Amino acid sequence: MAHATAGHAPAHHRTNTGTDNRKLLMWFFLGSECLFFGSLIATYLIFKGDSVVGPFPHDHAGEKGILDIPVTSTSTFVLLMSSVTMVLAVYGAQHGLQKMMKLSLLATILLGITFLGFQTYEFRTFGHEGLNLGTNIFGATFFVMTGFHGTHVGVGVIYLSSLLLASFRRSGLGPEAGFHVETAGLYWHFVDIVWIVIFTVVYLIPT
Repeated sequence: MAHATAGHAPAHHRTNTGTDNRKLLMWFFLGSECLFFGSLIATYLIFKGDSVVGPFPHDHAGEKGILDIPVTSTSTFVLLMSSVTMVLAVYGAQHGLQKMMKLSLLATILLGITFLGFQTYEFRTFGHEGLNLGTNIFGATFFVMTGFHGTHVGVGVIYLSSLLLASFRRSGLGPEAGFHVETAGLYWHFVDIVWIVIFTVVYLIPT
């Protein structure tokens, strides 16, 4: 009986939906994040084009737009590739392929850091060209929206780094390695999807 009870120890994490309550909590959190980013994106769209002074995001009244589409397209590609490596990390964790999981987690972390490097470069460039939070409406909405997204990417990098470091312990991530990496993957994919929306709204759709 003791053996049977031990074998079913993880059952207390289950809910009536059949989903682990820890994963359900992550889904609830991501749902609230959808509302948060939705409000930021909606605010940007509402005030888009209302700036009366430059710099402007796209070409406006003979003034060249400040956005560098090729550079940001590259950083977007980097972030999208991190989703691919995250999928590989989840697969490795779920199938007991420790080396694959660790290398994929490391690759995802490095790609996330690279994306943050691109964002830092962009922010510094905009600052040198006179765009900041107080310059105009575009600057205020742009820096708040993309800044919060960058913060989320940074949190994700820390989250994945903690999993990678834990995987080097003698016991690794334990019997629930697949669950832990998959749950982290939900967060990471969400961050990637949000950036696709931001990239499309801000960079690809002219004022």
